[in-house]
Amino acid sequence: MTEEKSIDAIQEEIIEEFGLFDSWDDKYEYIIDMGKKLKPLDDSFKTDENKIKGCQSTVWLVSEFKDGKVGYKAESDAVIVKGLVSLLIRCLSGHTPKEIVDTSLFFIDAIGMQQHLAQTRSNGLLAMVKQMKMDASVYLAKSQLQ
Repeated sequence: MTEEKSIDAIQEEIIEEFGLFDSWDDKYEYIIDMGKKLKPLDDSFKTDENKIKGCQSTVWLVSEFKDGKVGYKAESDAVIVKGLVSLLIRCLSGHTPKEIVDTSLFFIDAIGMQQHLAQTRSNGLLAMVKQMKMDASVYLAKSQLQ
């Protein structure tokens, strides 16, 4: 059985991967490629209830709590946003609600993402992070009541 990587270890991997590219054009291409690898979301999840508010693009995000861990699935109509959400899913899926709530997603600043996104995209990225953490905090609260 392999040991699960911590959220911080995954973020360090992402920082290292982005360090391999010299230009932001290459980094954008990599983000788009990541989005293309994201498994499509079943149409039954593409509801207003699952839409992220505050995103310029349409983004659907769903989470589930299973065996003490949170799993996320998402899709977007914009390829760059699909790539961004795939990075967030890579970091946060498969971890406990407490780990997700307590984590700081430092990779976003470390790879220079904030500075290279349009303001509306940056706001959308923060909205996705906020929703993922909010879902985790709900699961955390429910698990503490049991």
